[in-house]
Amino acid sequence: MSSSLIGLLRAAALGLLASAFGDAALAQRVDTKASELMFVTRMMGVPVEGRFERWDAQVRFDPRQPAAAHVALRIDTGSATFASAEVGAEAQRAVWFDSAQFRDARFESNALTALDGGRYALSGRLTLKGRTRDLVVPIVLARNGDAGTASGSFAVRRLDFGIGEGEWSDPSLVAAEVQVRFRIALTGLAP
Repeated sequence: MSSSLIGLLRAAALGLLASAFGDAALAQRVDTKASELMFVTRMMGVPVEGRFERWDAQVRFDPRQPAAAHVALRIDTGSATFASAEVGAEAQRAVWFDSAQFRDARFESNALTALDGGRYALSGRLTLKGRTRDLVVPIVLARNGDAGTASGSFAVRRLDFGIGEGEWSDPSLVAAEVQVRFRIALTGLAP
């Protein structure tokens, strides 16, 4: 085999490897210790705040190609904590998160739309308690070199996911919408 043919084959093989594994170079690292995933509901008009202590995310984002972005988030529903330990224990019961049967909630993106001023709209599917719904998450990305923070908030209709069943489905007892707030610390952002 001639050296030019071998060189061409090597270049083709490297090109295939780069296209197969190129996304790994654009993957960002998520610092869960410097991040937070919180939610607020209202019980009889009084705000009740909680947070998830255990979750992980895989983020692939290139600001030059936002449409190719991908986010996968897994939340351990058993890690929901509240100011009151009693509320935290109640949240694990079948009527609420049913953490024994549905340990993980998941979000998987299917589109990212760039807006203006570091703002984006992330579309995807949220699966919680065995039910899946479409969701659009507004995100603001604040950058500092190759690091940044993705933050935002959105509302989830809890009854769409069977959260708070039976007597607790009454929105005068527990508000129908839960506000979710997040701040995710990222490193490895492309210029």
